[in-house]
Amino acid sequence: MSALLQEVQTSLLNLIGDVVKSIPAIIIGIIVLLVTWYLANRVKKITSVAGNHLLKSTSLRSLLVQTSYVAAWSLGIIVACVLAFPGLELGDIIGVLGLSSVAIGFAFQDIFKNFLAGILLLLQEPFQIGDQIIVEGYEGTVEEVAIRSTQIRTYKGERVVIPNAVVFTNAVEVLTAFNHRRTDLAIGVDYNTPLSEAVEILHAAVSEVEGVLSNPKPEVDVVGFGDSSIDFMVRYWTFPEKVTVRRTYTQVMIALKAACDRADINIPYPIRTVYYFDQEEFNDHYPVAANGDRA
Repeated sequence: MSALLQEVQTSLLNLIGDVVKSIPAIIIGIIVLLVTWYLANRVKKITSVAGNHLLKSTSLRSLLVQTSYVAAWSLGIIVACVLAFPGLELGDIIGVLGLSSVAIGFAFQDIFKNFLAGILLLLQEPFQIGDQIIVEGYEGTVEEVAIRSTQIRTYKGERVVIPNAVVFTNAVEVLTAFNHRRTDLAIGVDYNTPLSEAVEILHAAVSEVEGVLSNPKPEVDVVGFGDSSIDFMVRYWTFPEKVTVRRTYTQVMIALKAACDRADINIPYPIRTVYYFDQEEFNDHYPVAANGDRA
């Protein structure tokens, strides 16, 4: 019994001695992590300044800053592990990472998927920060394209965070991709209206609205015979920002209505014609008797 206790005591003393010996190395590792935190922030600022001078693309500047920040932390963590555990070599760390990569991949597959999608978005630049987009039913202005997610601010002042994998694998409508955007506005006029005259009046009205571009020119097309009106489609171009499109749309509607009023062009209400008849006279679905009378 005393021999067993002596062995346990010896093992505990050896363990405590190993821990005490490791304390300086652990402290050095912690110091390295603190230095890494400071240096990573400095690297982030330096790459941000360098990117502003060297790169015109906002997305590429963001990618440079984020990847350099992650790389600085990764290098610092590896150095801290090697110093804190002297018996652990760089090859051992790489081996451990290789053995655990499959398990980590399954556990964090969504994170890695969003990470890779974020890098591809930043490299391909289907849209830029400040663009107005529609993706998966969400519409707003792009505020940030990060490694994991894309953040947009809706027109109601709400922030929507969309995973990059969703953005990358779905259709994205970029509203501000070009310098101008077309709006189609339907209007109907009375059947007694001369069509050529109506086209000229509507075209002149929309062309005079502030915010409607002269190049490309507005267009007015007759698109069909409706139930109670002849239908026109007024097509005009504006700058692509949502606020411009919305305000110009209102002004165009006001201008078209005023022009129709001045020219005595009637914009009719929906009209329905209802016929009344004697139900008994037209009840031909009743069976007819032998004498010719209806049953």
